[in-house]
Amino acid sequence: MSDGYTHDPDAFDDDDQYTPEAASETADDESDRDPMTVHPDEVDREFDKRGWTLVAAVFVAFVVVPGIIYAYPYLGSQLGLSFWDTYLALPMVPAILLGILAVWATTRP
Repeated sequence: MSDGYTHDPDAFDDDDQYTPEAASETADDESDRDPMTVHPDEVDREFDKRGWTLVAAVFVAFVVVPGIIYAYPYLGSQLGLSFWDTYLALPMVPAILLGILAVWATTRP
């Protein structure tokens, strides 16, 4: 039986009064649980390659790309970008990649 609340409509009688004996009769045992619905505290998670990939993406998005824009302010114009494109679009690329990697890193099979 789980520690959290699970609604059981069979645990209530005709007068909408809670009857715990009816709830215990219809309670699911552990073998009937869906294996895809596991409480997060029961999962053994480690800071593996997904975590380190996310750390590297954060470093690139917050240090490397702004550092490149700061050190080489005319790099965007050499690539054919205007001033506004350089300061708006270039940081958007690692931001989008960071968002995608964050979803990938936090969804576990």
